[in-house]
Amino acid sequence: MNLNKKGIYDIKIISYYTGFVILGTAGLMVLPIFTSLAFREWNVVIDFVISLNIGLGTGFVMILFGRDAVGKIKVEWKQGLIVASLSWIILMFLCAIPYKLSGHVGSFLDATFDVMSGFTTTGLVLTQDLEHLSMGLNMWRFILTFVGGQGMVVLALCFLVKNTAGAYKMYVGEGKDIELVPNVKGTARIIWEISMIYLAVGTLVLWINGMFIGLKPVSAFFHGLFIFMSAWSTGGFAPMTQNMLYYHSMSYEILTIVFFIIGSFNFGLHYAIWSGSRKEIFKNIETQSFFVTATLTSFFVALGLSKLNVYPNALGIFRKGVYNLLSAHTTTGFANVYSRQFFLEWGDFAVLMMIIAMLIGGSACSTAGGFKGLRVGLVFKGIAADVKKLLGSERKVSVFKYHYMKDNILGDGVVKSSAFIIICYMVLFLIGTGIGTYYGYPILSSAFEAASVTGNVGLSIGVVAPSMPTGLKIYYIIAMYLGRLEFMSIFVLVGFIAGGIKKVCIRYSR
Repeated sequence: MNLNKKGIYDIKIISYYTGFVILGTAGLMVLPIFTSLAFREWNVVIDFVISLNIGLGTGFVMILFGRDAVGKIKVEWKQGLIVASLSWIILMFLCAIPYKLSGHVGSFLDATFDVMSGFTTTGLVLTQDLEHLSMGLNMWRFILTFVGGQGMVVLALCFLVKNTAGAYKMYVGEGKDIELVPNVKGTARIIWEISMIYLAVGTLVLWINGMFIGLKPVSAFFHGLFIFMSAWSTGGFAPMTQNMLYYHSMSYEILTIVFFIIGSFNFGLHYAIWSGSRKEIFKNIETQSFFVTATLTSFFVALGLSKLNVYPNALGIFRKGVYNLLSAHTTTGFANVYSRQFFLEWGDFAVLMMIIAMLIGGSACSTAGGFKGLRVGLVFKGIAADVKKLLGSERKVSVFKYHYMKDNILGDGVVKSSAFIIICYMVLFLIGTGIGTYYGYPILSSAFEAASVTGNVGLSIGVVAPSMPTGLKIYYIIAMYLGRLEFMSIFVLVGFIAGGIKKVCIRYSR
């Protein structure tokens, strides 16, 4: 097969599988359509019908364009990674159409910002007047963050793609790498089964609690559904502008703490516990790392707030300080203080602890963002192993291990790859901080917001707003996208596009 033909087949294979991912996600618009019909939101129904047709049409065209290449070449890593990264870009634009048609966003850029914020489970919001948002569009917001947490590629692998050759490569391209069972389609289905069971239980618990704190039954149900979707996906979206402040309920806050901590754990850990390996929660390097970092950062935030006498007692420090710190650490983004309170009341030290927690993030192969506890644990274990080697006998060959679902050898390659991803996150964070200061925001505010978008957290210190500069909106979209897909699949997409442009330029220069 000549190189030109191979390049065409590459494009067609990418188009074929990307079409299925688009088809699966766009098809979810039937849920807000039914919701709007139930609440007699006729204009919203029309908005979603238009959007659904555009989405399905795009998916079918891409599938038809690429179907003759299926089976003719083997799906490679390059193609699988590009399918994951490209589908997110196309879906960002397609899923933003209902936002724009609703009239609740200032521009189509703001609509794409909120979609990417949902997909990446970040939770930053540019949609205006949430209190008067239609039930249909609210349903769509939370579907996006729930599906984004599990992954659109995971959805497509579960229900649509029959030929799953190379499916693992697409699965990895979406920032996941754990195999719960030997078959990747089986793994995808288990992830969704776990999520749906938790969704049913979590919604029921929050529904009952919502009625207990004074919400009407129907309102309590939808608040419970939306808040659980957001908590489980560590997404940070809430039905009201005040976020968790709207509920003024300690019981609601405690329940969400439980749900977003569970949601930040690895799907493999959930599966292991469900399969009877309950000791895994204590042996796993990620849970150990999370316990240490969450305890330390919570203690230092409490210390900083106590020094400034921001809250009158220990209960106030827990409800405001520790709650928001754990929300930051799990990259959830729920907040029960106003954005400017971080800047005006918390002090530099507590804000710095929040920034560190947001960058560390949750677990690998979960709905959370950030460096991930696995990588932090591996880097520290790698440093400890090097120190032990230096202190030990040169003639002794030492083998160091770590436990992550099973005992693994701590090789130099594992530590280096973890350190590389952490460096990528830090570079993204520093660039975001620099751009924020360029646009005139204080350096601490710029760093806080940069950590939030880089770690897919969603907490804001007041920078994210419909009035913020266009350049900053675009950068934050890119940062959320890079942080969620963990760089490599996007690097491959950029390289593929650049290579194609280079070939065209060479051809026309001859």
